[in-house]
Amino acid sequence: MKKLHLFMAMCLLSICTFAQVSKTKEDLIQKVNGEEMKGRITKVTDSEVTFIYTGETAEYTVKKSDIAKIVHASGRTESFSQAGTPAQVRQNDKVSMSASPADHHNKIAILPFTFLMDNQPGADAIGIKAQEDTYSFLSQHSAGYTLLDSRTTNSLLAKAGVTKEKMMNFTMKEICDILGVEYVIDGSVTQNKGYQTSSSSDISNTKVKRDGDKDIKGVSTYGSSNSNAVQRYDVSVSLHIYMDNNASIYNQSHKAFLSNTDGSYNAPLEYLLKRCPLYRK
Repeated sequence: MKKLHLFMAMCLLSICTFAQVSKTKEDLIQKVNGEEMKGRITKVTDSEVTFIYTGETAEYTVKKSDIAKIVHASGRTESFSQAGTPAQVRQNDKVSMSASPADHHNKIAILPFTFLMDNQPGADAIGIKAQEDTYSFLSQHSAGYTLLDSRTTNSLLAKAGVTKEKMMNFTMKEICDILGVEYVIDGSVTQNKGYQTSSSSDISNTKVKRDGDKDIKGVSTYGSSNSNAVQRYDVSVSLHIYMDNNASIYNQSHKAFLSNTDGSYNAPLEYLLKRCPLYRK
């Protein structure tokens, strides 16, 4: 009987020990770019894996095309054949990967806007101004998010070689990695010359010469006319928001209801920002 009790006690101890070890074990995802993600896999589909980092609650979705292999907590290893670039080659990329996906969470960067005048490239200063206006407006309506200020964004882009001319050579995922954010806002402002308004005015003065209280000596009339022409502009704004997995989550354009004389873009810009998924009242 004592032997039976001893055997059952040993079995129970083994089960408890195994359960504790299992709890501390983690799933490991090794991506094709060499990055390792440790935590718990919660869902697997034909194309994606849903993952939670150890000690966190937020869920992340990873495409299977970005995964080299998975080492499950049970010890089972699952490998994925990749047609993409090997990790050792990716390490030679000029893009500076300065942050991990965990660091990206709920962070937003705004790129300098593209400015077009009559569908031709316009002044860069207006694109920078639109970037700063977007930051100012969204920073007041983005509770729970962290916004990267415009100066820091532009400095990090310049250091990584992401110039205006080379912007199209980078994916939004690469730009998110450079800036260390989860979301990137890309926008454009277009101004087209509309109709002109003109106004004119006539002014006349009459001067009468008198000789005391006697007859009128003479009458002279002086006149002048002024005309003024004002150029009006049709303004539209486009807004595109990407995530750090290259997914596009918002892509809309809006034209100002009325043309204006100063080319102001604030009304259509605020209209789009209030309807984007990052806006909070």
